[in-house]
Amino acid sequence: MEIGLQYYTIRDYCKDLESFDEALKRTADIGYKYIQVSGTCEYEPLWLKEKLDAYGLKCVLTHIKPDRLMGDPVQVAKDHDVFGCDYVGLGGYWPKEGESFDSFEHYYRPVAEALKANGKYLMYHNHAHEFEKIGDKLILDRIAETMDKELLGFTLDTFWVQCGGGNPAEWIEKLSGRVPCIHLKDYAPVASTGRKMMPVGEGNLNWDKIFAAAEAAGTKYMLVEQDDCNGEDPFNCAKRSYDYLKSCGF
Repeated sequence: MEIGLQYYTIRDYCKDLESFDEALKRTADIGYKYIQVSGTCEYEPLWLKEKLDAYGLKCVLTHIKPDRLMGDPVQVAKDHDVFGCDYVGLGGYWPKEGESFDSFEHYYRPVAEALKANGKYLMYHNHAHEFEKIGDKLILDRIAETMDKELLGFTLDTFWVQCGGGNPAEWIEKLSGRVPCIHLKDYAPVASTGRKMMPVGEGNLNWDKIFAAAEAAGTKYMLVEQDDCNGEDPFNCAKRSYDYLKSCGF
């Protein structure tokens, strides 16, 4: 398995192309070779390819806005071809007023089918709300059951699984075969706020079990993400996660 950086972690340093360029260089300087592009400024696919090549990086996953995904998934696939990325990510789903989570299939099955026909795989990123129940079934289970394995994968997020009351390793195992990319984000309980996001290895998640489950489930890329760095420099947090993962043999 390869390790990478999810750019939502450093989104505040990617607000224009000049700063995005510098962020790519800083990422490579830490030692990361793989990234997920998410939360950045707009960019042309060829621009991204040229910058990735210049710094020895590879984009393995993105997050694409819903209107683009639903509006022209074929063009999204073609854009990803330019910079050599197979996995097209959706950052989450919140039903419109008057709709239920069952509307997810209505909107995204055509997207997933178009992406598959063009050599790409749609990836769903969870938060905690997918661990709520509709009737007697968790929302995440409903999404997994209504969308075929060949059409929809899951960028399972270790922190949000824990927040939702799940066990990250068990959920990776449960979704085996459809978790080619996962998000690594550590979890620390805090009395005042309930929980805090931490660099990998600095919270209380059982990483040995998570790594073993990911290996068995066919995960290819483990992407470090820390939405909230608690006032610290995100690049410093990203480096601490990198150093921990390297110490674990990755």
